[in-house]
Amino acid sequence: MPREFTRSERVSDAVQKELAILIRENVRDPRVGMLSVTDVTVSRDLSVAKVYIAFVGERSQEQIDQGLGALNGAAGYLRKLLSSSISLRVTPKLTFFFDESGHRGQHLEALIDFAVKSNTAGKNDGES
Repeated sequence: MPREFTRSERVSDAVQKELAILIRENVRDPRVGMLSVTDVTVSRDLSVAKVYIAFVGERSQEQIDQGLGALNGAAGYLRKLLSSSISLRVTPKLTFFFDESGHRGQHLEALIDFAVKSNTAGKNDGES
């Protein structure tokens, strides 16, 4: 029998899709720029949502912190917009976090490429 999704998982998906649209269309702060909403986790009582974002393009840690600060500052405004677009009894309080999985993936990929090249170079040196 297929696994059924919990209410909080369904709400998380709906909030993620709607927030991506709302941020793109309504947040004009230059510190935010282009971003991707990578994940949203909503608590079981649907009162709190953790929103994970990844910025498009290279950014320093300071720029990431400024972008997160701008988003967390606009969280109340985004929550108000979200409440008008999704009908829920309680609209979750939004908190934004930086999703580092993309950066970690790139770093691991670079390490693997380096290891493969080193191994290949070592085999070629041994054959001569």
